[in-house]
Amino acid sequence: MAEIIFDDIGSFPLPAGTSKDWMAGKFSEKKSDADLFKIINDAFMKKVEAGVEVPTYPQYQDMNEQFLSIIRDPNCTEEPFKVKQSAARIIELEAIESVAKAYREENGEKLDVRVCVTGPLELYFKEFGGTEYVDILNLFGESVDRFVKNSLLSAKDFNIKTISIDEPSIGINPQVMFSDNDLIKAMDIACSSAKKAGCDVEIHLHSPLHYKLACQTENISVIGVESAATPSYLELIDKKELEDTDSYLRVGIARTDIFNLVAVLNDKYNTNVWKETQYFPEIINEMETPEVISKRLSKAYSMFDESIKYAGPDCGLGSWPSQEIAVQLLSNVAEGMADFKKSL
Repeated sequence: MAEIIFDDIGSFPLPAGTSKDWMAGKFSEKKSDADLFKIINDAFMKKVEAGVEVPTYPQYQDMNEQFLSIIRDPNCTEEPFKVKQSAARIIELEAIESVAKAYREENGEKLDVRVCVTGPLELYFKEFGGTEYVDILNLFGESVDRFVKNSLLSAKDFNIKTISIDEPSIGINPQVMFSDNDLIKAMDIACSSAKKAGCDVEIHLHSPLHYKLACQTENISVIGVESAATPSYLELIDKKELEDTDSYLRVGIARTDIFNLVAVLNDKYNTNVWKETQYFPEIINEMETPEVISKRLSKAYSMFDESIKYAGPDCGLGSWPSQEIAVQLLSNVAEGMADFKKSL
């Protein structure tokens, strides 16, 4: 059987004592900063040590501003909304180069890395809302592709295995005015360099309602579904559709909707767990355990078997209360996946 790969979505809690404002200030300088890079690297290696096989660089920036702040800058574009190749930098990937080099020297092999980029529709929405300028949508697609291409050309000490396009609005936002064909074309433009480089190209949808759009693209091969919190999402997907279009799934097998998980504890203990933080460990010790996670993967596998290529947490862990509890969730996923593989 094909191996199911453990990856993660990206965002991660900041270390205690570090504020989002401080991080935003450092990122806005757009330069290599030792303190900033240390925070990124420490979080990245925590994911590796927890057992994530294809970790995403820790996302500590706003998913739109990370790219739009560069795309909006006249000094960084060759025409409006079309970023210069040289300016299309993902600073987090520059940061992890040093720890990836140390890992390679110590282990004799390169780390596999997942790169998450915000999709063209999401960037367009942020700038233009519910309008319909197809040419600008395609320019965003070209810009996204340049960020990806630059990342692939620049990576020396790690291997970019997966490129994921994050498109939360597809299937959720009723303001999407573009035709299916326009969306398919823009997504294909955004993913063309990734496909040429032989990467797995994934789309991270927050609702699988329009997953067939991704199946119809030439360049996207993996569809991410947040199926741990909402198992019924898997019932929206037709295995035959995946097989006919040579598409695969990334299934969510650990819940990351921390506010809903905490609400259960608030009810149970009649308290506010964000203040009474001693109850937080119950989430990973009793709710999101390796056994629960393994069962979710078994259920998904019983429906889709070889069509599942990746599995991991539903979404990012940026809202979680601490790095320690986030790491424990990732470790639980690693253990749950190992148990599942033994049971086959």
